[in-house]
Amino acid sequence: MAAFGKLLHSLLSSFKDLVPIILVVSFFEIFILQQAPTDLLSILIGLVFIIFGLSFFVFGLEMGLFPIGESLAQALARKGSIFWLVLFSFSLGFGTTLAEPALTAVANQAAQVAAEGGMINTGQASMDHYAMGLRLTVAIAVGLAILLGVVRILKGWPIHYLIIGGYVTVMILTCFAPESIIGIAYDSGGVTTSTITVPLVTALGIGLSSVIKGRNPMLDGFGLIAFASLTPMIFVLVYGMWVF
Repeated sequence: MAAFGKLLHSLLSSFKDLVPIILVVSFFEIFILQQAPTDLLSILIGLVFIIFGLSFFVFGLEMGLFPIGESLAQALARKGSIFWLVLFSFSLGFGTTLAEPALTAVANQAAQVAAEGGMINTGQASMDHYAMGLRLTVAIAVGLAILLGVVRILKGWPIHYLIIGGYVTVMILTCFAPESIIGIAYDSGGVTTSTITVPLVTALGIGLSSVIKGRNPMLDGFGLIAFASLTPMIFVLVYGMWVF
């Protein structure tokens, strides 16, 4: 019964989250365009699917991914092996990013536009190679970002120094990178922090900081997502300088 109550609460929360979007679209359809949306029934059915999909997704995160991330981080920290903890953090960042649907979509779109612009060959093999190169570059960057974030938690380094240094590096690389890669590099920092990566990485940071003596989950447990957004920009800028 407790799980059923949480599911109902998740359904209600998902509906509340969609209300602003529904109101905005309805306002422009009725008062600005002064027309009824075509195929209204399909749209309403789609909204119902979205509400249920979001609810089950969030419910699944709370039941599965968050506990897994926290328990693994705590177990590895108690084991006292820095090597396995660091390897796990890199593998987690690399694996979740490579499986990220948003990154796959952006990489494929970037490959298509690059082919149309004559920057790469228009063959499907060349486009796939370029897209996979982008995905691997971003995945490695996120893996190293999570690794760096875990080391920061272990060592107690101030996060703002690392973030400021990272963005200064982005600004410097932007001056030398090809213009065609700059937008993709900046977008790559956003698409990595999506549905799969964020829950696991957040759980990793909180679980690790809660088990290490002298660390505060509120102060040290968060911030890994900032690294995961920053390092892909650096790596993709360098990737663009190498490819083009």
